[in-house]
Amino acid sequence: MKLPHVLITGGALRLGAVLVRAFATSGWHVFLHYSKSKEKAEQLASTLNREGYSVSCVQADLAHDADRKAMMDVVYGQASHLDCLINNASQFEADSADAFNATDASNQWAVNLMAPLDLTQILAQRNAQAGHAASCVIHVLDQKVFNLNPDYFSYTVGKLALERTVALQAQALAPRVRVCGVAPGLMYLSGPQSPENFELASIMNLMQKAIDPADVASTCLFLAQNQAITGVTLAVDNGQHLVASNRDVMFVAQEKLERNLESKKV
Repeated sequence: MKLPHVLITGGALRLGAVLVRAFATSGWHVFLHYSKSKEKAEQLASTLNREGYSVSCVQADLAHDADRKAMMDVVYGQASHLDCLINNASQFEADSADAFNATDASNQWAVNLMAPLDLTQILAQRNAQAGHAASCVIHVLDQKVFNLNPDYFSYTVGKLALERTVALQAQALAPRVRVCGVAPGLMYLSGPQSPENFELASIMNLMQKAIDPADVASTCLFLAQNQAITGVTLAVDNGQHLVASNRDVMFVAQEKLERNLESKKV
């Protein structure tokens, strides 16, 4: 039986690893992309292959055009058709609108924006050349695109651009490619967060509970399989995008923790 094929960028760690397991155990062959986390990637692939699933690793520095193209050559050398591409890899660095470095910002955008655009373009070109049925591209975004605050400025700008790209690419690349987005909320320790900060920040959403990465993965699987959906982004964040804040949630949580500490001293 021929398996559908999916390429998941940043698949060795965190949400990427959850995505890899979800697709592999649902009967997909997974191309697990990694940049620097070779040991983790190969360990995950080996575990899943021993369990009877189908995973292979591909390495690339997504910031470089040549690496991206070489990776896609490897993928298409093993699979004539890529049924799904999940642009999950991301860089998350702190900066602000009044104090950001153009080079550092460009480095983030190379991975967070240009790589998804380029990989999607290559997939679309391959589909057009071969006359294949439609593939699905899923851009992993962030609830911040619907709930703006100025923290992590360059990261946010890149994700905002990618969110607008969902509809533009869906229009431009149809009918050979469907393009969707998934916007998760806080799922893992982020940046300088302490465990105490994360515990509080992770429940600052309408449902008042931490977001299960498995729910994000199952949403991606649903989008990959539902042929009628394109050009939309689903927020999978327990309603975090509806809880307005003028700061990133980790800073709001830190302020609460510090106030609580001060009140105990009084």
